[in-house]
Amino acid sequence: WLKTAVPFLILPSTAMDQVIVVGGGLAGYSAAHTVLENGGRVLLIDKMPFSGGNSVKATSGINGAGTSSQRAKGIQDSPEIFEQDSLRGGATRPDLVKVLTHESGPAIEWLKGFDLDLSLLARLGGHSQPRTHRGGEKFPGMTITYALIEKLEEVEESSDRAKILQKTSVTKLIAGPDGSVAGVEYKTEDGKEGKAYGPVILATGGFGADFTPNSLLQTHRPDLAHLPTTNGEHCTGDGIKMAVGMGGDTVDLQWVQVHPTGLVHPDEPDSKIKFLAAEALRGVGGVLLDKNGKRFANELGRRDYVTGRMWKSEGPFRLVLNSKSSNEITWHCKHYMGRGLMKFYKTGADLAKEMGVDPSVVKQTFEEYNEVAKKMEGAPAEGAGEYDAYPSGKSHDKWGKKFFHNLPLDINDSFHVAIVTPVIHYTMGGVAITDDATVKKGDGVIPGLYAAGEVAGGIHGENRLGGSSLLDCVVYGRVAGRSATRYLLQQNIKAVQKGGLVAKL
Repeated sequence: WLKTAVPFLILPSTAMDQVIVVGGGLAGYSAAHTVLENGGRVLLIDKMPFSGGNSVKATSGINGAGTSSQRAKGIQDSPEIFEQDSLRGGATRPDLVKVLTHESGPAIEWLKGFDLDLSLLARLGGHSQPRTHRGGEKFPGMTITYALIEKLEEVEESSDRAKILQKTSVTKLIAGPDGSVAGVEYKTEDGKEGKAYGPVILATGGFGADFTPNSLLQTHRPDLAHLPTTNGEHCTGDGIKMAVGMGGDTVDLQWVQVHPTGLVHPDEPDSKIKFLAAEALRGVGGVLLDKNGKRFANELGRRDYVTGRMWKSEGPFRLVLNSKSSNEITWHCKHYMGRGLMKFYKTGADLAKEMGVDPSVVKQTFEEYNEVAKKMEGAPAEGAGEYDAYPSGKSHDKWGKKFFHNLPLDINDSFHVAIVTPVIHYTMGGVAITDDATVKKGDGVIPGLYAAGEVAGGIHGENRLGGSSLLDCVVYGRVAGRSATRYLLQQNIKAVQKGGLVAKL
């Protein structure tokens, strides 16, 4: 399928007749489809046996503002509101945030074109509106990513416009004489080596599972290296290292997000790899209890805030969903129970017994929670009460919670409960990019090199809001796909004008 490599007597840039995507998660496949939509050909290279990456593990959903799903439910949201929530949540690059938030609605509608159900909505921590979309069954990351994978496989089978190489590692970026990136060198699992030419989109993910002595994690956040992680073994910072090797800039490598709710398996409490309890579990009304049966935080606060409260409190910590909350997110509960990560209790008293606390303590916690929630009913948008609320306004809850769902909490109700612990979840830092996803180098850029997804840094600042990682993959995957295809066309036009290689698009 790959064209014969052009001899170096001809500039490598003139040999380009495809866009090369490195990485097989949602960012990579979003970029690949966008290349096809813009008239290009695409080669996707994935070092793993199966595509999907961390994207298939995403359990809460994907953010979008001003979507048809929101309008159908009467939710008045806008890109501008989402933009302000993101900046308040930790983002520091207004230019990148604007692209993320203002392209979020179109990204959701684009995904719906793959026959995806994104009709359900939740409000996650740090969001002022319900804007995290998911379908009725299964994990949203899994359904979204697999839909794009299957569609690209169909294109590969029916034409020469797409090719997927798996069990294949990119070992080096090929440099053009003008400082650009002109392709990649790669090696298959069975030792075969090859080269491919074209502009390159890095979509290789972060470095949250690299615990080797000289890893990016050990270099920039050695204080977190003892924690478990939710990341797959492929998350070793490959793309960042390759970009740096070409002189690319990095940004925010010190900002590593610790998620508060990694699921603890009772039989493997010290396992280094943990499954994530979706933030949507708290979005539908789940509450967090410490070892004494008391709340200790605003469950819908920023992830770094909730994690900080856990480190200041006494565990083990439990994520508790009553019957109404459990029914709203039933597929998740069944899945976690099937993995032995969640347990069902017929009553709150049964839960208290296992926790080793008096049922009256849990009952009091529930009653205090219900009382605060009742006071917040009918409160104005800015809230009401004597305590500062997150993300803004006031609350009657001493922990600052403004939004309450699936009430009441009743000691006589049934519950789904999981033990949770902080885990390394996401690396906000990575390759520095422009707002068109081109990799930066000093005061300029590296022509022909782009980045999308977790490999790119600066988009979320010091803390990423829940539901924005899948969005980042889709939005910047599409941006990178458009930019790389535009660059490819420009290079072919130059080649034609010089009487060189005839464009093959």
